[in-house]
Amino acid sequence: MWGVISYLNSPELVVGFQRCCGLVPRERDSVIITQNRRVNANGSDPVTMQRRRAEQVPNGTSRAHDSNFNYKSASSQCEHKDRPRPHYEVRNWLFYFLFVISANLGHEVFYITFLPCIHWNLDPFLCRRLVNVWAVVMYIGQVMKDILKLPRPTSPPVVKLETRVDAEYGLPSTHAMAATAISFTLLLSAHERVKFPFELGLVVAVVLSALVCLSRLYTGMHSVLDVICGVVISAVIMAVSYPFWGTVDFFQLHSPVSPIVALALPLFLSYKYPELDHYTTTRGDTTIILACSAGCSVGYWVNERLGLTFDLAGPFPVTLPPLTLAAVGFGVARFLVGLAMLVLTRQTVRWASLRVLCRIYGASVSDVDARRRKEIEVPYKFSTYVAIGLVNSIMVNRVFVMMGLWDLGNSV
Repeated sequence: MWGVISYLNSPELVVGFQRCCGLVPRERDSVIITQNRRVNANGSDPVTMQRRRAEQVPNGTSRAHDSNFNYKSASSQCEHKDRPRPHYEVRNWLFYFLFVISANLGHEVFYITFLPCIHWNLDPFLCRRLVNVWAVVMYIGQVMKDILKLPRPTSPPVVKLETRVDAEYGLPSTHAMAATAISFTLLLSAHERVKFPFELGLVVAVVLSALVCLSRLYTGMHSVLDVICGVVISAVIMAVSYPFWGTVDFFQLHSPVSPIVALALPLFLSYKYPELDHYTTTRGDTTIILACSAGCSVGYWVNERLGLTFDLAGPFPVTLPPLTLAAVGFGVARFLVGLAMLVLTRQTVRWASLRVLCRIYGASVSDVDARRRKEIEVPYKFSTYVAIGLVNSIMVNRVFVMMGLWDLGNSV
């Protein structure tokens, strides 16, 4: 069993997939890397000494306690020069664009625009269901990463196309988790609400989730084991939670304590996120996801109280109207107006919250390290994205009605 796990976690599998898809290091860089490996094996060169010094994390403990090979030492504030990323050569541009675009389908920014688009153009019920599952799956995945502390594939030999999350740990792949959860939650939930060929939806869900999973290998950010574990964990979470989706939805809309739980629980989880000995983006990204979920939850509760949820009117499943040029035009207009409102909300609340918090803690707004402190990062990101969730769920559709972009005849 351990042999299988070690094989699935090996960077050679990732390298093989990259080479098969036409992503290779430049020949000159490959020769340099090979020569460096031979010199390093002697154990007497300055590079080896630099690695040994780098293996001491800032608090003086052994690197064995922090096995993320991509970690940048806080004391040196520089990358490990003994493991330079090779410059790469793309020999198959079709696979390159396919997997780079697919990788972007798993980023938080995509979901923060894609999920509201479902709210504005299809059914707020589906958006609510997707946001709930997305928040649970992502929180579990992010926490598991920082508890297990298993490294990403090493570079070299792997070619890495992304740098933002390079300091994060690897297992499980939250891209794989989110893609699996979103694709199949949408499939199962939409089948209850609208008429469409289920087989076609199943094929689309499988293809989209598979593309995102494979893109994590192509970009060199995850091993095969990371991706498989992400898919399996997401599937288990969905299977366990599926019988309770309706119960959670009823509580979310009708319980008088729903807004309190929706705000207090995510804020508590954000503050109690596992501490690391170096900064990564996981806590901030997790806070963003939980805050979006909290804001949307409160907003849907408010809509229920106001008597206008904008949900599709039954009986279910409904037959969607034909996709005409006018319908596409209205959809694009709603997306642009809604996105503009969310961006304006983000910029405004972020600007104000950062200045208030930095003033309270005596920090400069322009100080990047200060903005990464938990007492500043968590509240400013949480308040910003709670506001985005509220605007998305309460305000945007009402603006659509005032602008004549929404037909109340199809809503409840």
